[in-house]
Amino acid sequence: MSGILVRIPTPLRRMANGQDKVEIEASNLGEIIDRLESDYPGFKERLLDESGELRYFVNIYINGEDVRFLQGTDTSTKSGDEVSIVPAVAGGS
Repeated sequence: MSGILVRIPTPLRRMANGQDKVEIEASNLGEIIDRLESDYPGFKERLLDESGELRYFVNIYINGEDVRFLQGTDTSTKSGDEVSIVPAVAGGS
């Protein structure tokens, strides 16, 4: 595999033509999100708020690391990385 594997969560798969993962070439998370947006319009607004920050109910992991504890959308990526988009589950006890 030459690109970055992005795992698409079930709620967003209909926006990605039903795919559960896509491969993208990008040097950071922001570029990945831009590429998702260009390939699948509407994706970016599901992940980022109006100020370009990650929405509070979306968690994104790069190789298992939460990007909120890295550099957020500036977190660098390289070929072979795995990105997981995880919508936070509301509620719970």
